[in-house]
Amino acid sequence: MYVLGIETSCDETAASIVKDGARILSNEVSSSLSFHKKYGGVVPEIASRRQLETITGVLECAINKTRVKLSDIDLVSVTNGPGLLGSLLVGISFAKSLSLGLGIPLLGVNHLYSHIYANFLNAADAVPCLPFVALIISGGHTSLFFVEGFDKIKILGSTQDDACGEAFDKVAKILGLGYPGGPLIERLSRKGNPRKIRFGCSNTKEPLDFSFSGIKTAVLYAVSGKGLSLNEKRDIAASFQEAVISALIKKSLLACRAKGIKILVVGGGVAANNRLRERFYQKARDNGIRCYFPAQELCLDNAAMVAGLGYQLFKRGHRSDLELAAELN
Repeated sequence: MYVLGIETSCDETAASIVKDGARILSNEVSSSLSFHKKYGGVVPEIASRRQLETITGVLECAINKTRVKLSDIDLVSVTNGPGLLGSLLVGISFAKSLSLGLGIPLLGVNHLYSHIYANFLNAADAVPCLPFVALIISGGHTSLFFVEGFDKIKILGSTQDDACGEAFDKVAKILGLGYPGGPLIERLSRKGNPRKIRFGCSNTKEPLDFSFSGIKTAVLYAVSGKGLSLNEKRDIAASFQEAVISALIKKSLLACRAKGIKILVVGGGVAANNRLRERFYQKARDNGIRCYFPAQELCLDNAAMVAGLGYQLFKRGHRSDLELAAELN
């Protein structure tokens, strides 16, 4: 079964063809990141305008890189939330037109659940066994889920303020590094001392929730009024990164213990961080838990994960119609 995936939840415009929910035949992504850099974050109007301009070309590239024709597609799977309203509407409207024009089914899928599914694509080793605990960490979301099935996912905890990736962006701005902050903080941290400054993430009322606004403010106070050397910036970045990773690990392992689960799945843009992956694998192994990450290119927003999840949901009887709407939460 050939599924066409469409993803336009933020600043990427993506299209992918996936066979039988597992094998990626093409996965094209066009980013408008360069247009947002000077603003220090994504500008929704710019993102949606660029998506309108590029979505047809991205689809053509995805089709041309395979031997599959549009007439061979069995299902159109599209992200319908959460995300930026204007961006979501571009993808949803385009998917509806394809569904109607080609006479094939349409299915809207959840963006966060798609990040979980990225672990099941082009897997060289065994894929995770259900049930499992999943952690999604990105620029807009930090959430823990209990996954009993592809259509049976329960949220366990989420951030109460800044998302993890958002905190990386803000700390990078404080340090004068630029945008996006995640890769810049990671690069700067490599030569820093992660134990130089004792940062910590704020406690939350619910044990599986997250809070990153406090550590961002702590970094601001540590920097305020000082002319920092490169080495001092490296130490601050490394100490911040280590504290955030420690908080993510602590909550994830707690969720696994609470559910009696020995499998942890991680996804989202921040999951591409090499130091984070290294520490998660180590701590999970120390606690008898098997930890899974998708390939780094599948951590970022892409349409293959949308197509893959769409296949699984379609097989379980899920369908959408032309009244499919954007869901912001």
